[in-house]
Amino acid sequence: MAKDLVRTRHSITKFYGLKSQLQGVSLRMQTLKSTQAMADAMRGVTRAMAGMNKALNLPSLNNIMREFERQNEKMESTTEVMGDAIDDAMAADGEEEESEELVSQVLDELGCNMDVMLVDAPTGGGVKVPKVAA
Repeated sequence: MAKDLVRTRHSITKFYGLKSQLQGVSLRMQTLKSTQAMADAMRGVTRAMAGMNKALNLPSLNNIMREFERQNEKMESTTEVMGDAIDDAMAADGEEEESEELVSQVLDELGCNMDVMLVDAPTGGGVKVPKVAA
């Protein structure tokens, strides 16, 4: 009976070891299954990317981008011309004089008298640049 008890304990210990090994094998199989699923997904993505690269026509895409840029510049210039035309049509007769008066008032408040400063400004004809000996 003591021998049976010792054998039973050894058998239990062996079964625990076997259970641990089986769990390890199960985890490895799950890892392999996950790796296989990842490889299959990567294969599908690679096929999709290859299909997109075949369908992508770079010269055509470049032509489309150039045409878009050309049309965008044309629209910007048209918008600018229309904006200027609308500004000119909406401008009142006295607005320019009012804006000049307002600018001169601000400059007077700042202590800048533009008429005097412009009279005192040097002209291009009287400026002499000394020559540097090399």
